[in-house]
Amino acid sequence: MRFEHLVEINDPLNPLIPSLTREQVWSGLMLRVDEPTVFLPGLERCEILSRAADQVERRLHFGGVQVRDTVTFSPLEWVRFESSANAEHAGGRLTIRLEQPDPLRLYLRFTYETTLPDGGAADGVQVSEFVKSAYRESDVDTVRIIRVLSAGGRPH
Repeated sequence: MRFEHLVEINDPLNPLIPSLTREQVWSGLMLRVDEPTVFLPGLERCEILSRAADQVERRLHFGGVQVRDTVTFSPLEWVRFESSANAEHAGGRLTIRLEQPDPLRLYLRFTYETTLPDGGAADGVQVSEFVKSAYRESDVDTVRIIRVLSAGGRPH
């Protein structure tokens, strides 16, 4: 399954939403790399296995399930999370790109590539639609957490 969507960070037409800089958003994305428990419900802990200038190897612990992933990034541009499939995890890739079409607008583009099929119904229900909805909610929550952290708060 491939799924892509945008989350708007800055909307110059809505003064009720404080604008964030590209650097603030990037800092939040890097926190998601180093402290993913803040962003991922159900994640009990994360071990950083190795770190290079543009890559981090991690082991994520979700209860009895362990997922090993590799995070690569280009500062202020994009971050990519890749995990291999195993018996307990389907594997896949998430790329988050910062997009700034003009100085006043800023977006995050989330692109998911998983081993799940794009279509197919289970008991008449499109499973991929549930997954896409969960991804969308998680991504909106990521932006909410970045906003709270940028304002000096602690996420709940």
